[in-house]
Amino acid sequence: MSINLQEAIKNSLYTEKSAMDFYLLAAQRIADPEARRIFELLAREERQHAGSFYDMYTGNDLPDFDIFMAAIPEQGSGWSAALGTLLDSGFTAQQALELAMEKEQQLESVLRTIAASIAIPEVRAVFERNADETRNHYLMIESEYARLMGMVHETDLDTYVRE
Repeated sequence: MSINLQEAIKNSLYTEKSAMDFYLLAAQRIADPEARRIFELLAREERQHAGSFYDMYTGNDLPDFDIFMAAIPEQGSGWSAALGTLLDSGFTAQQALELAMEKEQQLESVLRTIAASIAIPEVRAVFERNADETRNHYLMIESEYARLMGMVHETDLDTYVRE
């Protein structure tokens, strides 16, 4: 796979910003305090991920990081389009969590694919670290989904198996 490294970095930056925007908007609309807390945490972490890509980007076509991150969410991004569909269907915490799990899995796959094609160890490491953190996001969301749905939490599984 041949990629333009700076374009991949810029695309990843936009994706992380879109994910942050999704989580911020979801947090505003979710009534459940714990689910809201999870989405707020995810938004902060996506901002940090975006910062790691911003720091590697050598182009001069982006504004200052804080201005870029505060800009109106980009319409048409995968995260934005998914959120629009969710808002049109009534928006529940369950739907938001399901969508977030799907998007995090997709993002992890893309990040790992890009990382595998990068020859520069320091840049590859940033993509790999973000892929690992994206995987952790998925696991955090999955755990919150289980709690919200009243499923047995993974930490209680051993207790139920023994009883």
